[in-house]
Amino acid sequence: MSTAGTADSIDPLAALRAPGDPEHDVYLTGTVFLDIIFTGLDHAPVRGTETWARGMGSSPGGIANMATALARLGLHTTLAAAFGADVYGDYCWESLAGGEGIDLSHSRRLPGWHSPVTVSMAYDGERTMVTHEHPAPPPATHTAPPPSRACVTAFEPGRQEDWVRQAHTQGSRIFADVGWDDSGRWDLAALPDLGYAHAFLPNAAEAQRYTRTDTPEQAVRALADLVPIAVVTRGAEGAVAIDSLTGESAEVPGLPVAALDPTGAGDVFVAGFMTGTLAGWPLAERLAFANLTAALSVQHFGGSLAAPGWAEVAAWWALTSQAADDGAACGELAHRYGFLNELIPAGVREWPRLRALPTIGFRGA
Repeated sequence: MSTAGTADSIDPLAALRAPGDPEHDVYLTGTVFLDIIFTGLDHAPVRGTETWARGMGSSPGGIANMATALARLGLHTTLAAAFGADVYGDYCWESLAGGEGIDLSHSRRLPGWHSPVTVSMAYDGERTMVTHEHPAPPPATHTAPPPSRACVTAFEPGRQEDWVRQAHTQGSRIFADVGWDDSGRWDLAALPDLGYAHAFLPNAAEAQRYTRTDTPEQAVRALADLVPIAVVTRGAEGAVAIDSLTGESAEVPGLPVAALDPTGAGDVFVAGFMTGTLAGWPLAERLAFANLTAALSVQHFGGSLAAPGWAEVAAWWALTSQAADDGAACGELAHRYGFLNELIPAGVREWPRLRALPTIGFRGA
């Protein structure tokens, strides 16, 4: 296992890159929202009253959460999405392309279309959201996705995506999670793109309903008969996985953290697991890394704002390994994450990293 990078970046695929490889590591498509997050609320908003928030941030949301999480971990990420030609669209475009280095050459600007907006209110470890969206006009032409090492998507019952099939045919590995089935049928046959999945990563509630099982462990075994790599996430309790391609199975417990906002944690987990899988790490390390990145994200507010990069991973590892050296009760944790020594250059503790501006109000300042 090896990486290459400078003081503000690590390329986890450096050892694998060769002439003729796809330009992009990951391709994804979906809707970008402008997220406005209010924090520091003492309680849920009450009808007929004015509620004051002690903090506020704004950032690109929706599919931008996943794109940002991937880019911050060093994967060459390209996003195909519609952006309004309004101030909100300008802000999201500039944040993703300039602040995060995400390739938007497959995205488009739509004059006259209002950018989707979500207002999120975080309190007591939960969130309440209000969204305004006009569906984007369909593109004039439909093009195949660009060549990439991998793609990421979310399955929906009864929906088939032509681009997923096309990407799979081109050799891209498909990583997918799934949303809640509002119909209540929970029928795996209703997920027509499941057969294209390289890795399927539902949460425990979803996995158990789809497989008619009682535990995450039973669910992941059932899913492993259907997809090459099955992962079932258990929130604060960690995750379990089976890689039928390598014959590995793994389980990692949750990391004890003070969770502030779960927004985007699932996206960050998938991004962390994809990073390790594309880099060829052992399953236990992939799962532990995904668990760590998700745990780091829930300690901050917002979706893409909270996605950790290597700076946050390096800082966490420095504290954890130091605590283990001092004889604190971190020995088991340090052993599980010892592989980070090879990923993070020696001597690095905290790296500065350019982030998207925390509020649209400072745009252009």
